[in-house]
Amino acid sequence: MPLIYKIVPEMAWEEAKAEGIFHGASIDLADGYIHLSTSAQVKQTAALYFAGQADLLLVAIDSDTLGDGLKYEPSRGGELFPHLYGLLPMTSVLWAKPLPIDKDGTHQFPEMSA
Repeated sequence: MPLIYKIVPEMAWEEAKAEGIFHGASIDLADGYIHLSTSAQVKQTAALYFAGQADLLLVAIDSDTLGDGLKYEPSRGGELFPHLYGLLPMTSVLWAKPLPIDKDGTHQFPEMSA
């Protein structure tokens, strides 16, 4: 079960949980797919796109459950990133953990195993 990750504002995630499905953040909706990261990519994603932001969650997703909507496509520096074309069902989510920041504004990642 390869895990992939999504960094999500806690309030948006609470709304998605109530609905049972995540439609995506504003950037996802604008781009037409949900931006995801592998375990090797997610810390750099946090540093580049979420620096200093509090009230975030790190969401672990079972990539095997996403079907044909999951595509690995070139992004930063030509590296292949997981993109989900479609909605993210809560049934594919293994966990969501806080992604706090330290006094320097760096995110402190939780244990990332299933």
